[in-house]
Amino acid sequence: MSTVISPVKREERSNLGIRSGDTVRVHQKVIEKGKTRIQIFEGLVIAVKHGAEAGGSFTVRTTLSGVGVEKTFPLYTPLVDKIEIVKRSKVRRSKLYFIREKASKAVRRQLRNARIMNVSTDDFVKKEEEPVVEETKETETNTESEQVDKVEKEVEESPKESPEKPETKTEKPDVKKEENN
Repeated sequence: MSTVISPVKREERSNLGIRSGDTVRVHQKVIEKGKTRIQIFEGLVIAVKHGAEAGGSFTVRTTLSGVGVEKTFPLYTPLVDKIEIVKRSKVRRSKLYFIREKASKAVRRQLRNARIMNVSTDDFVKKEEEPVVEETKETETNTESEQVDKVEKEVEESPKESPEKPETKTEKPDVKKEENN
């Protein structure tokens, strides 16, 4: 009889009984630049394939920074240091692939409530450039320093607008008419 030497404790992992609907914490060994560290991946088990056989695997899904991430782990790999079952839920399916669509629907639902803002950095740049263009048309003989002084006085005298208020629709066509003339 031949014995298989493995760093994995087979009996512990097969007796763990991972099922779909479990929330698990997988401690995975990661090797970077010759150093080994443990990385924890916690999420919902959406599929278990081949049960407790030698080639058994399970798929874990979680949402990280608003993006769904899935990892498939072999059950008996030595790269998985430890598997913890955090929570066990009752589910009626063996494969929970429908969770993918549910998550994307929730994101779409949140985006539906988002407000559309018509404010950009270009709107504020046009306001600063307009007085300079008008002054050069009116007085072409003035020196540059006189023009700068007039513009600075106009800016100080004009009421300050808050950056939160976007330009109204009636102001934009007037600007286009002036540019065409």
